[in-house]
Amino acid sequence: MTPAPTVLFVCVHNAGRSQMAAGYLQALAGDRVVVLSAGSEPKDRVNPVAVEAMAEEGIDITSNQPKVLTTEAVRDSDVVITMGCGDACPIFPGKRYEDWELTDPAGRPIEEVRPIRDDIRARVEQLLSELLPATA
Repeated sequence: MTPAPTVLFVCVHNAGRSQMAAGYLQALAGDRVVVLSAGSEPKDRVNPVAVEAMAEEGIDITSNQPKVLTTEAVRDSDVVITMGCGDACPIFPGKRYEDWELTDPAGRPIEEVRPIRDDIRARVEQLLSELLPATA
C-alpha cells in the first residue's frame, strides 16, 4: 500500500487561511492524507473568526496551534501550498508546490471570512481529487 501523501499549508501567521485549509483536508481525507500547517511568523493563536467560520461547517479547529515553518516540514511533505502571502519556502526537487491567492481573513468580520472559507474548501476538494483519485 502506498503511504499517505503529506500536504503542508503555509501562510505567514498560520492563524487563518492555512488553518482552515488544514481543517478541511483533515476532515475530508481523514487518515488518507497527512496534514501539516505552519507559518514564517506564527501568531500565538488561531484567528477566532476562522475558528467560528469552520465551526459553521462542523469542523473544530479550536485546539490547533500556529507552528513555525521548518525546513524539515517542507522536506517531509509531498505537496507544499502557500497562501498568497509571499512566503519564501525552501525548495526541494520532486515536491509539488502551489500558491493559492487568497484574501487574508485577519481582522475581517465573519461575513467576509465565509467566502474565503468557501474558496478554500473548493480548492481543498480539488486537491484531494488529484491526490486521491477515485478508485473504480
